[in-house]
This record gives sequence, C-alpha cells and structure tokens, in this order.
Amino acid sequence: MNSDFHYYATYCAAQLAGYSHEDSQSIAYSAQMVDFCTRTLLSTLKAPLSAATTQLQLELMDARTDIAGLQDITRIWASFHFLPYDLNALPPKRCCKRYRDKYRLICKPNGELLSATVSLAKDKSLQAVGVAMHVLADTWAHQNFAGTPSLVINNTNSWFYELLEDGNGFTERKLNFRHSASSPDDLEHSLYTSSLYSNSENSIMNLGHGRAGHLPDYSFIRYEYLPAWGQYEVIVKDNPSDYLHAFAQMVYAMRWLRGETDDFALDAYAWDAVEPYRDEIERIIKTRQLDASADWKALGERLSGQTIESFRLEKYQEEYLNAVEEEKDDTFLGRLFIAALAQKSMVTGRIYQSGSKLAGYSVDYRQKGFKGIRDFKRLIRSSRGGKRQ
Repeated sequence: MNSDFHYYATYCAAQLAGYSHEDSQSIAYSAQMVDFCTRTLLSTLKAPLSAATTQLQLELMDARTDIAGLQDITRIWASFHFLPYDLNALPPKRCCKRYRDKYRLICKPNGELLSATVSLAKDKSLQAVGVAMHVLADTWAHQNFAGTPSLVINNTNSWFYELLEDGNGFTERKLNFRHSASSPDDLEHSLYTSSLYSNSENSIMNLGHGRAGHLPDYSFIRYEYLPAWGQYEVIVKDNPSDYLHAFAQMVYAMRWLRGETDDFALDAYAWDAVEPYRDEIERIIKTRQLDASADWKALGERLSGQTIESFRLEKYQEEYLNAVEEEKDDTFLGRLFIAALAQKSMVTGRIYQSGSKLAGYSVDYRQKGFKGIRDFKRLIRSSRGGKRQ
C-alpha cells in the first residue's frame, strides 16, 4: 500500500474507531513510518539498527544473499509487509522442505499471526497501534506473495490482465510491464513498472510483489494473473473489495485496542461505523489515480473537523536526537522502535518455532532472558517497565 492508505486512510479509520485527532495523527504517522524506517535512517539517528522495518532499494542492492543475508531480509519483510498466513500450510503437491518453508510464508489476511500482531499492540503505545495497522492493511494488499526472495514463490509470467468495469461486468485488457523505475505507471495504457526477471531463486528481484510491480498497492485496480506457486490456476485480485475490508478491519481492530469490545476475532469488521461513509470511501478506493491522498485527507478532515498535518519524515527526529540516552525510548520515535522490535521478535519467533530457519534463530526473551542481538535489550527493558504511553 502507499501513503494515501497507510497515512490518511489509517487516520480516517482511527477517527471512526474513536481516537482523538491528536492520537489519530500519531497512529497514522507510525503506520506510515513503517515504510521509511530503514537502517540508513536509523544510522543517522544512532538508533537500534534492528528496529528497521523496511529497506531502501540501495540497501537491497547491497544486501547479501547468503543464508544470513536472506534471513535478515526475511525478518524485515515477513514481519511488517508480508505477514505469513499459515506457518503450517501444506503446498498442493509433494515438495522439499525448502519449498514448503517458503510456501508457508505466503501472505494473506486473517491468519493467526494477524491476531498475534494486533494483540501485541494491546495496552501498548499509539506507535504500536500504528505498526499493527500497517501490518494488517498489508495483509490485504500484499496477499499471495511472500516476504522472502524466491523465484518459485513470487515470480509471475506475462499472463496479466486488468479487469475494467464496462457497465455490464468487466472487460479484460492486457497489462504490460516495463523496468524503468523512474517512469510513472501509465494507467491509461495499463503500463506498469516491475522488477527485472531473474532466474536466481534468491535474487532480490524476486522479493515480495516486485514482479507484479505496484499493482497490489493501488486500491482501484482489479486484475488476474498466474502466480509461480499457483499450479497454473488463475488468481483474480479485487483490490477495491480488499481495501474496503482492510479499512473496516482496521476500525474494528482499533476499537478493540481502545477497549470498546471484549474480544478480537478474525474476519470481523466494523461495518456499522463504515456504513455512513461507505459511498464516499468506495468512491475514493475505486477512483483511478496513482495517489488518493487528497481524497482521504478531505474525508479525514471532515470526520475530525481538524487539519491533518502532511507526513514529514523528520518531524520527531530532533526530539530523539536531543534526548539523553536513558530517555530515548520514551520519545515518539523511541516508542516506535520498541514496537518494531516487538513485532519483529514475535514474527521471527513464530517462524522459527514452525521449524523454519528462513528468518533466523529466535529465543523467547520473556522466558529465557536476553540472548542474541544487542538492540533487543531495549525490548526487554520496555517489557519489564510495563505499559508505555
């Protein structure tokens, strides 16, 4: 998903869930920061590098693709952008363990790890809520791809068709890809940018939905294609429906996080809160445009009666840099980094416990104390300190 949904739509969802304007902005900022919290940024802040939630293209180009390098990539992308749906899933055919482990990292909404992700944010900071909402939303947009480099899982072929509404249903239009990162997608001619084909199983070109370009990140588009893992069965991706469900599920999840409901259930949505604005939300989602930020912003400001600040990456950096070391974890970014460390630790642990080492090794710090990456000492201190606002 793009900033229009992760920032402005998340703000709207927080409003409908009952958060104040200020809290909604904090949640939206935190959700958007998941797409910007790179090691490059963390280095400039002298912050814990293990709190990275994404990687720049230049970082990926320099990334190692040996076992340790692939584990590092998987920890980031599976934890925050391609949350695995079922770590015990069985592929549709007999296969080796290596393929099975990768198949089990395929992202879909409403998996057990989503429940764990939302629960992890319960009684935690607003930053933790924002991180959870980013992960939740991406389970809808990024489904059918996995957060690990893999040709046999993430590759697609040239059989791609956009489904355009024509009044009596849908018309198929051949969709074409190019590999010029500097050229914007051409909606009029269904010409989109994707990663280059690489026949190397572990090439970063085969990470996530790179082979499908930005198609999963556009709310308006419907398309059909053949995924590499799909046994030549056509998948129809209906982004307008998926994005509407993602929005309603965010409202539902944040209501629970606020304590308005007793239980969090999978496949549950706050349709009652969405209904008064559903026509407007569906109009925004279905409008054919590269960036829907202005439309979501207008809706959010109508909901709150307040002006929504534009996202500024540097907004909280001075506060973090100027804080003394023992107080950094209590700054806005400090709480965000703690939330990121907790999410990464949880997902990595679940993958490891499933018998897969694709995301590396994991130790339950709550049971066995600190073992491993130095940065996670911050997470231990935070867990012992209880709730942080």
